Amino acid sequence: MTRESLQSTEVALFVPSLRGGGAERVMVNLARGLTERGLPVDLVLAKAEGPYLAELHPKVRVVDLGARRVLFALPGLVRYLRQERPQTMLSTLNHANIVALWARKLAHVPTQLVIREANIIGLSSANAPSIKGRAMPLLMRLFYGWADAVVANSQGSAEELTRLVGVLPHKVKVIYNPVVRPDLFAKAAESLDDPWFSEGEPAVVLGVGRLTEQKDFPTLIRAFALVRRHWPVRLMILGEGEVRPQLEALVRELDLDNDVKIPGFVDNPYKYMKRAGVFALSSRWEGLPNALIEALALGTPVVATDCPSGPAEILEDGKWGRLVPVGDDAALAEAILATLAEPRRLQAAQQRMRERFGLEAVVEQYLDVLGLR
Repeated sequence: MTRESLQSTEVALFVPSLRGGGAERVMVNLARGLTERGLPVDLVLAKAEGPYLAELHPKVRVVDLGARRVLFALPGLVRYLRQERPQTMLSTLNHANIVALWARKLAHVPTQLVIREANIIGLSSANAPSIKGRAMPLLMRLFYGWADAVVANSQGSAEELTRLVGVLPHKVKVIYNPVVRPDLFAKAAESLDDPWFSEGEPAVVLGVGRLTEQKDFPTLIRAFALVRRHWPVRLMILGEGEVRPQLEALVRELDLDNDVKIPGFVDNPYKYMKRAGVFALSSRWEGLPNALIEALALGTPVVATDCPSGPAEILEDGKWGRLVPVGDDAALAEAILATLAEPRRLQAAQQRMRERFGLEAVVEQYLDVLGLR
C-alpha cells in the first residue's frame, strides 16, 4: 500500500465498491475535485470493482482491500490507516461508515474521520430485506457519535440524523452532492444509437436508477400506461436490480411490451437524459437523487414524487418541476402529460443546478468539513 511518490496522503475516501449508485458516483466526483485541487487522494475500496473505476481521475490512487464483504474489510482498513496515516478520511454508506469508525478506533491514529449519510434512515431501514439493514439505526445510534463530523446530503437527512440517530446538531453539516461537472455535458453530447431517440419518433419518458423497491418503478409503469392513452409516448428505465422480474411481469400484464424498454445499467445515461421528453422520478424515498439534478442540468423537463427527502429541496417546492404524491400513478401520469404539453424553457433551472450542485462549489464545502484548508 506504499505510495510510490514522496507525497503523503492528505485525504482518503472509503466506499465499499464502485459498482454503481448515487453514493459511489459522489465519491468518484469528489475524488476528481479534490485531486484537481492538488491534493493527494486515496480511494480505499473494500473491493475494487465496478464500472465507475474507469471514470476515476488518473492521479487518484486506488487501494483495494480485497474484501468479499464490507465487514471483512475492517482488518485491511486498520492496516491502511496505521501505514498511511491520512490526515483525514471520508466514508459513505452507513454500513461502511460503521466499519470506518471501528477501524480508526482500532488503528489508534489521529486521522480525522468524517462520515457521510446518503439516504433517509427511517424508511430505508424499515424496508431493508435483512436483519442487519433493519438494525442499522441502532448501530448508527451507538457509533455515529465517534465521528468528527457527519455530512448529510439534504436537510431531510440531517433532521433524521439528529432525531433518529442522536447525532449532536453541531456535528451535522448539510452538503449537497457534487453532481454538475464538466464531463456531464460532454457525455450528454455523445451520439446515441437508439431508434427510439431518432427524429420524428414519439417522446420518451425516462426513469433512471437501481431496480429496487425504493425507486418504485411499478408506479411509473402504471402511470405510463395512463399517459399512453392520451399521448404517443414510450418509456425507458435505465438500471439493474432485484425487482427486474416483477417489472417485466407488470409490463406484460399491461400489454406494454412494444413501448417499454428496460435495457439494464448503461455507462452513459446522460445522452439518454438529454434527449428524453420527460425525466420521471417515482421513488418512495431518497437521500438526494443525483439523476433528478443531472436531468435538470441537461435541460430536460422533470417530474418527481415528493418523497422524503430531496426532490422538494432540488425543485424548490415545485419551481423547477412538478411534484406529486408518492405511489400515486394517476397524479404522476397527469404531471407527465402536463409537462409533455409545455415548451422547454429550462435555462434558469440549468443555471440554478450549476450554482447549487456544481462540483467546484461542493468541493469548497468539503475542504472545510474535512479540515483541508
